[in-house]
Amino acid sequence: MKIAVVTVSDRASRGIYADLSGPAIEAELLAAIPGAEIAREIVPDDVPAILTAFGRHAEAEWILTTGGTGPSPRDLTPEATREYCDRLLPGIADYLRARSLEQTPTAVFSRGEAGMRGPQYVVNFPGSE
Repeated sequence: MKIAVVTVSDRASRGIYADLSGPAIEAELLAAIPGAEIAREIVPDDVPAILTAFGRHAEAEWILTTGGTGPSPRDLTPEATREYCDRLLPGIADYLRARSLEQTPTAVFSRGEAGMRGPQYVVNFPGSE
């Protein structure tokens, strides 16, 4: 299975701080899906940069993003996901928000999306571990 993990963060893309959520997602995936082929990259909070990253991973069965889902004006991952996908899967995004609420009340501010482009799934995760 081919999976891409795309971290969306202005500061992490500039090396100001380390990406913690991307490696955490990768570790969880490798534990759950031994032998999965996982590609990871970090891009800035910018719709064209996010869409370009999605295009680089067009062969992946899943694209999982982390970061850029909050209410800040620079949090643009949901907008890029809506633009990239043919169909949205709101139940997945609602489920992730509900699970996140079990850990933090700030999950209500998440605007993450989930959808499909052809047979490929795209799911937005929050940026915190």
